[in-house]
Amino acid sequence: MRKKWMYLTKMSLLKKIKSKWFVAVNLLFLFLIVFLLNIDTIVSFFGGDFSEKTKIILVDKTKQVEPIFESFVSSLENTSGESIRYQIQISSKTEAFEKKKLKGEKEILVVLDKDPENYLAAKIISTEKINSLDYQILVQAINQTKGEYALSLSGIDPLELSKIPSPIQIQREVLSNKQSIDEGMDMIMGSVFPTIILPFFMLIIFLVQMIGADICEEKSTKSMEVIISNVSPKVHFASKVVAANLFVILQGLLLLVYVIVAFLLRSVLSDGNAIGSLTSSLGGVWESLKAVGFIDKLWYFIPTVLLLMLVSFVAYSLLAGILASITTSMEDFQQIQTPIMLLCLGGYYLAIMASIFNGSIFIRILSYIPFISSLLSPALFVLGEINLFDMILSILITIFVNYLLIHFGMRIYKAGILNYSNEKVWTKFAKVIKNKDV
Repeated sequence: MRKKWMYLTKMSLLKKIKSKWFVAVNLLFLFLIVFLLNIDTIVSFFGGDFSEKTKIILVDKTKQVEPIFESFVSSLENTSGESIRYQIQISSKTEAFEKKKLKGEKEILVVLDKDPENYLAAKIISTEKINSLDYQILVQAINQTKGEYALSLSGIDPLELSKIPSPIQIQREVLSNKQSIDEGMDMIMGSVFPTIILPFFMLIIFLVQMIGADICEEKSTKSMEVIISNVSPKVHFASKVVAANLFVILQGLLLLVYVIVAFLLRSVLSDGNAIGSLTSSLGGVWESLKAVGFIDKLWYFIPTVLLLMLVSFVAYSLLAGILASITTSMEDFQQIQTPIMLLCLGGYYLAIMASIFNGSIFIRILSYIPFISSLLSPALFVLGEINLFDMILSILITIFVNYLLIHFGMRIYKAGILNYSNEKVWTKFAKVIKNKDV
């Protein structure tokens, strides 16, 4: 029986990998990933201009740190590895006057003033949220300016000298909403995190479609009868679930390879410095994660998320396989696939919008629900709304639901795979649930 299971699993997996559809889709993925990660170079090649400078207006109330700040910004600009250009304008006007003149995302007002406790106080003011990398460079330049300014003063005793390396407290002001904001976390949850979980969302779609299409094809060609006459429905179901999960894992690894290829190509297009190009591209994200204290959690966050995704893959494949067994055509499968896709889509959008719920008990409860938890729980963990215990609890609940799907779902699967009636798919499903003969 084990040999038959392995044979069915191998045949299901190879049938997908060797298909023209698989090759075409992966070529498309490779093209899109390479294109998106090198879009600035491509646009520049066709005449695009990324050389527009960001204007930094400096109001120096100390009357002493203008050249220090300007030199540090220039040095950071030259070592950033990206197309970052700044135009520093020293203003003799007041902070209020320059604030009224600000316009667009390419103008940033920096105000430096003396601080009796910490040597230097700073404000970064803009009309809108600024680019995360620009913000990190300004923070570094201000901190280095503070250190240089403190060292330039005379008569510093040891107690005062210890204050120099301490981080500067920056008062962040966004004029459009009058609220202070964490630029790094906003960037992560607004763009980086949705980009990271998008491949997982796509893999779930592939998983559901693969297992459903396989079962529907075997039923429509009547080959199901031959297969079931040689193996039990349980073995057949297990082979479909394992093959589908191996397929999406392989697809996920291929996507990772495509990303690496795209970064290597980017390094070639940027003077061959592969390490430097990769570091500069991810530097803003890394600094943002470090700023919110998330780096220390990565050692257990990554394996926990991977485990949660794995058990969720199994859950989606079990559900899709059970429902696909009662279908007789692809049209029927489209009907039962829709609620599964809506469930997955709901989890994806909840993960993207997780930050707006601001500690709601409702969203925390949703993070325990299988199928949704694989997308929502990591987002809430990054935001600090849940902890490692909550993530583990989500995994355990999903494992328990998988057990229920296997235990009770096999009854539906056994009754459905050899049923070819023309009744509506949900009618047949209801009859199986009620223990009626279908």
